[in-house]
Amino acid sequence: MRAKKHPESHLVARIGWLRAAVLGANDGIVSTASLIVGVAASAASSSEVLVAGVAGLVAGAMSMAAGEYVSVSSQSDTENADLAKEKFELENDPELELEELAQIYAGRGVELNLAREVAAQLMEKDALGAHARDELGISEITQAQPIRAALASAATFSVGAALPLATAALVPDQWVISTVSAGSLVFLALLGALAGRAGGASMWKAALRVTFWGAFAMGITAAIGALLGTTVA
Repeated sequence: MRAKKHPESHLVARIGWLRAAVLGANDGIVSTASLIVGVAASAASSSEVLVAGVAGLVAGAMSMAAGEYVSVSSQSDTENADLAKEKFELENDPELELEELAQIYAGRGVELNLAREVAAQLMEKDALGAHARDELGISEITQAQPIRAALASAATFSVGAALPLATAALVPDQWVISTVSAGSLVFLALLGALAGRAGGASMWKAALRVTFWGAFAMGITAAIGALLGTTVA
């Protein structure tokens, strides 16, 4: 009764979507802002800067979606192969698999006879699920979901990339570099703080981490853009 009145909600359930969302938004802000600042530093016109920014948004979103799908699909393939192997072993040598599961529980501190009873009861209900969870470390929370990860990354990349792009479109040419740089650092700090809060971590530490690397990326890109612009001119 007490457990029913006090349901628990753990932050680990957010790992899948939070990782993809933070990665996508952060990459969208950093890569697009860096691209805009680099092109603007080469003395390009405002239309050229905006075209580069839009191209970066579209290409980046597609790249994030494809990359995330392929990456997470590889994880999913590995999980499915392990599950198929475990299913085969359960069908051909269930006694050995029962003892293997019992030894896992015993290793965690459960008395061996009790561990065997627990393993037997769990395998009677869902043998593959028990081995997937306790032997392979695969659960519903951590299981790979390629399509969801791809869509989340593409969507959040687009949102992140739209922020510096909109900033560049709204300010005069001579203010593009400073305004996009400053605005993007603010966006990154807010993103880091929100990600830290959602993940139960320090908001300040998360904000500082993404802001530092964002500033570093934009600084390097601006320097290269200015150098190439001078060389070409």
